[in-house]
Amino acid sequence: MFYECSSLKELNLSNFNTNNVTNMRYMFYECSSLKKLNFSNFNTQNVTNMAYMFSRCLSLKELSISNFNTNNVTDMEFM
Repeated sequence: MFYECSSLKELNLSNFNTNNVTNMRYMFYECSSLKKLNFSNFNTQNVTNMAYMFSRCLSLKELSISNFNTNNVTDMEFM
């Protein structure tokens, strides 16, 4: 979705509806300027693939994924 958005510095995800999402693979891959993400309203209960989701996010300093439901995730490779 935001694959290789290397100039992206901030992103408001508060209104994202992810209820039916099953694949978040490469979602923020190489977002190298992104410093912070807030996932407080992210619903991940149906997600099965999170591989490479934050890979190469070199500037990411703050990331709270404590509310992620990963019960159905089968691939977290290089997350």
